[in-house]
Amino acid sequence: MVGIRGKTLDPAQAAFLRDHHIRAVVLFRDNLGTEEDVRALTAGLREAMGPTALIGIDQEGGAVVRTTFLPQPPAAMALGAAGDASLAHDVGAAVARGLRSIGFNWNFAPVLDVNNNPANPVIAERSFSANPEDVARLGAAWMRGALSERVACCVKHFPGHGDTRVDSHLDLPVVDKTRASLDRLELAPFRALRNEAPAMMTAHIVYPQIDPRHPATLSRAILGGVLRDEWGYDGVVITDSLEMKAIHDRYGHDRAAVLALQAGADMVMALGPLDEQVAAIDAIQRALERGDLDRQSLLRARDRLDALAARFPVDPGAYSGEAHHSDDELMRRAWARSLTALNGATPPPLDRPLRIITQRRVPGDGISEPGLSGDRVAQLFKRFQTVEVTQVDELRGLDWPIVAGDGHMTVLASNARSRYGEHSHAWRPDLHLVLWNPFQALDIAAPTIVTWGYAGGALDALQAWLEGRADAPGKAPVPIESGLA
Repeated sequence: MVGIRGKTLDPAQAAFLRDHHIRAVVLFRDNLGTEEDVRALTAGLREAMGPTALIGIDQEGGAVVRTTFLPQPPAAMALGAAGDASLAHDVGAAVARGLRSIGFNWNFAPVLDVNNNPANPVIAERSFSANPEDVARLGAAWMRGALSERVACCVKHFPGHGDTRVDSHLDLPVVDKTRASLDRLELAPFRALRNEAPAMMTAHIVYPQIDPRHPATLSRAILGGVLRDEWGYDGVVITDSLEMKAIHDRYGHDRAAVLALQAGADMVMALGPLDEQVAAIDAIQRALERGDLDRQSLLRARDRLDALAARFPVDPGAYSGEAHHSDDELMRRAWARSLTALNGATPPPLDRPLRIITQRRVPGDGISEPGLSGDRVAQLFKRFQTVEVTQVDELRGLDWPIVAGDGHMTVLASNARSRYGEHSHAWRPDLHLVLWNPFQALDIAAPTIVTWGYAGGALDALQAWLEGRADAPGKAPVPIESGLA
């Protein structure tokens, strides 16, 4: 699987796909224009790659969405806060309905990582819960909904990315747990869904008590031993991007591509510049010619991919205005059901003078979309009589004594993802709005509202609560109530 440049498929890129017999492309935010643009792009990809094309995307929900013109689904942890498997099923179906209509047949979701580490820098609200049984229950419901709308799911990140302090996009994490501990937590959701999930994505993480040398993506002990031999999994196994530093900086695209296939993966995700994609393709060919890759194993991998494409063909069709509206309403109801109040949070009176502290801008990071702007945060308080808004360059660098005091009710509205750091333990806002990373609630002892994300539905629910028009019915699926951890 490769990536492409731009929002259109130019003749050179189409020729590259045909000449190298590539049947799979993943698209990111930079590839997606208007709905009409995307339909044209996926049609061009299918023409270049043929009827067994696999066109993938990350449309998890929350901050990890690529097609922003479709109804915006809640983050997995928002569905965890709602706790309703039927709702998760309907959301998964709605996500797939929209994606299929514009030419996608493979969605890299849902996330089955059990986020039990509050310091996790990359999963957090992308996980359904800190409880593996709830992750399995809600993840299965979401997946079944999506499969019912004829879009393949790819559960991730096997064997589990929930208990890391390192982002594998930046470095190589290590999870040093016994197999028994992994079985109870990280592995449990994947094992529960192994007979239903059509595909699994691997994690670039070392689990030294299973394989001390190789990250899971390149580990025969994990992919071949645990997943294939022990569990009997016969769905598609695809790597996460080999461009991520956890792999690329240590192995390179070419060597990693061969190692992943030797380990038991069916498809490698070789993104990056064209020369690195070519290097991966050439390395696979040379390894096959030398006998370093087993031809029969690769034929079985091809059969699995053919079966996935046959079961979930690219089948774009109409997405009526009525269906779009209905799915959008569903997403907004789901966001509203997830809104969660902690530590006795109550809405401020509309006539109370407020000071709002927020971050001016929050850029995207290649995984998540850009965060909410400070100006958009300010709009949440338009019905309040007296509002002073302080926008800072970075919330982590906030000097609390400068912004607090003078009789205003101080509202800290966090629109950034990073935890604040230990210096924030002395901050004392009257109300803490956590609009992205729920674990920020642990940094400050204050009445807190958690939205689990910043899509339109989440913001509408929050604004209704602030104005006293709605309640916050959600229950936190991770332990964030106590504060200061």
